[in-house]
Amino acid sequence: MKDSVIVVSGGMDSVTLMHDFKDRIALAVTFDYGSNHNAREIECARHQCALLGIEHIVIPLAFMGEYFRSSLLSGADDIPEGHYADENMKSTVVPFRNGIMLAVACGLAESRDLRHVLIANHGGDHAIYPDCRGGFIDAMSLAMKEGTYEGIDILAPYTDMTKTDIARRGADLGVDYSQTYSCYKGGETHCGKCGTCVERKEAFRAAGIADPTSYPG
Repeated sequence: MKDSVIVVSGGMDSVTLMHDFKDRIALAVTFDYGSNHNAREIECARHQCALLGIEHIVIPLAFMGEYFRSSLLSGADDIPEGHYADENMKSTVVPFRNGIMLAVACGLAESRDLRHVLIANHGGDHAIYPDCRGGFIDAMSLAMKEGTYEGIDILAPYTDMTKTDIARRGADLGVDYSQTYSCYKGGETHCGKCGTCVERKEAFRAAGIADPTSYPG
């Protein structure tokens, strides 16, 4: 039954979730909010949606890039390098990004007579990103239920999974990870050094899966 909207960026996590729940997804939405890597991610999201025959829309949220403060919005040179657990990675937080995107996705779901919003937050995000944590997702889901006639809620099945778990799941599903994009610097190829690149490389290595990603050098 097609009862869900998915927030899909074009990165590993949301693309895996989309393949995982493809039989329930009526609509995929990508948000163009001015991040360094938005354009590359949107290309991948479009490709994956076309592959699965899922309707895909891109909604601009230009005000975030204009008014919010984050190194993810201010150019590749501002992106710190290192692991997600490092303190400097907090500069990549886009304030309340998931809250804003989930609210819009909820409105889309209600407009389309759908019942659920899917999001691919996962355990590796929890240390740095408050709006990826289980407590936030539960609270946002409750707010959506209370604020809609049909009681729309959030499905976040990867909340307690690691990136490695997701990579393994994607491999089982046959996801082509060469057609996903993660790098926070937004270059032609993944930089291999920013937090999301480091996590991506570690996930493939720990999962025992060949890394299809192009890195410089």
